[in-house]
Amino acid sequence: MTATQTIEKPSPGANPRAHWPVALQQELEDNRFNPLVGSVLVSETDKVRVWHLHIAAGKRCTFHRHVLDYFWTCHTHGKARGYFEDGSITETVHFPGDTRHLNYGPGEYLLHSVENIGDTDLLFTTVEYLQSANAPLTVPDGVRLKVS
Repeated sequence: MTATQTIEKPSPGANPRAHWPVALQQELEDNRFNPLVGSVLVSETDKVRVWHLHIAAGKRCTFHRHVLDYFWTCHTHGKARGYFEDGSITETVHFPGDTRHLNYGPGEYLLHSVENIGDTDLLFTTVEYLQSANAPLTVPDGVRLKVS
């Protein structure tokens, strides 16, 4: 089972992310509707989108928004730090086969970023279900896997 620990709680007051660096707060605002839940979209049908997310050791993926029901599976050992819109920050130890399913009702979403704080690359597969309570966000063509 995944071991996740909250290491920072939201700041009190109007800005729950006040304890974050200003640049990180701005990145969240700039990516509030970013649909790129992975590094590359490797497969897409009328029912699912399949993404690979690669985060090198010491790197962080930018903030992105999940609106569809989905699951992710981790393929590597590692440690990640999660930054969430509500201002909380978590740390999670991942292992190969680690999987989590998430569901969102109408108007619900998750806005977050994942940082690799371990010394090995993290690789995830994320499968989004297009027939969810919310309409899919539009994904630009540039993130789709190019097959020759």
